[in-house]
Amino acid sequence: MQLYLVRHTRPAIASGICYGQSDLDVGDSFMEDLNTVRSKLADVSPIISFSSPLQRCTKLAEQLQLPTLKTDPRLMELDFGDWEMQAWEAIPRQQLDAWSLTYIDTPPPNGESFLALQQRVIAFIDQLQNQYQGNPILIITHAGVIRALLAQVLNLPLSEVFKFQLDYGSVTQLTFNDPLHKVGYINR
Repeated sequence: MQLYLVRHTRPAIASGICYGQSDLDVGDSFMEDLNTVRSKLADVSPIISFSSPLQRCTKLAEQLQLPTLKTDPRLMELDFGDWEMQAWEAIPRQQLDAWSLTYIDTPPPNGESFLALQQRVIAFIDQLQNQYQGNPILIITHAGVIRALLAQVLNLPLSEVFKFQLDYGSVTQLTFNDPLHKVGYINR
């Protein structure tokens, strides 16, 4: 099964704000970003497409006019709980420092750990493998989801996946074939 993972385009929010599962609209550069994503997907012919239900993903998916588009909440970004829509600078430094050392297993207050995100994403992929084995699938999602899948495919600790750059509107291609998974490309 080939997966084409598209990170959503730039959202309508100032930099420096924690926004994980907050439902942000697309940014002012959306039409330009949309054309760039279209060109990156010119040779991709998925049999089915999935999207995070957050509008920064669904708007991109709808404008790409993808075949058989379905949304799934397991494709949402990390839930930052009480920190959602706060400036990173406004989060108490002691809380943020403690979390940054244990974010894999420890959620932000009333949020979700990175391991929990990875587990829900892997459950989604396992379901896809059972239904669509051997077929190309396009997924519009978020950087956290893509990083969690890269860790799975490359058998990396979750702490290592922030070394990958994932630009807004980028495409990452992964292949899931038991027992061997492969990375075609990252951040194209």
